[in-house]
Amino acid sequence: MKIAVTSTGQDLDASVDPRFGRAAYILVVDSDTMAFEILNNAANVNAFKGAGIQAATMVSDSQAEVLLTGYCGPNAFKTLEAARIKVAGEVSGTVREAVEAFTAGRLTFESKPNVEGHW
Repeated sequence: MKIAVTSTGQDLDASVDPRFGRAAYILVVDSDTMAFEILNNAANVNAFKGAGIQAATMVSDSQAEVLLTGYCGPNAFKTLEAARIKVAGEVSGTVREAVEAFTAGRLTFESKPNVEGHW
């Protein structure tokens, strides 16, 4: 399964970035092999608006089925939901730890955004 994780860095030992739309990077990790691809989210980090929607589109294009992040606003959440990508929020630790927690069943999916827009 492909799992997208917001990240402060470019490897599995980087911390989970709590911001979805404005995360520095999004790592798309294969949960079976732990191989990953890096999505550079630099264009959205300082975007005036639409960062969450653009990041959600990028995650959808990567064919990820799940997003692990800290906080996801309403517009991004709607976009992810439309793409049938499930969101687990309030995730912390490293990217590796987040994926391991997900595969062990220790994370739950959000049913709605867990932060207001423009966070």
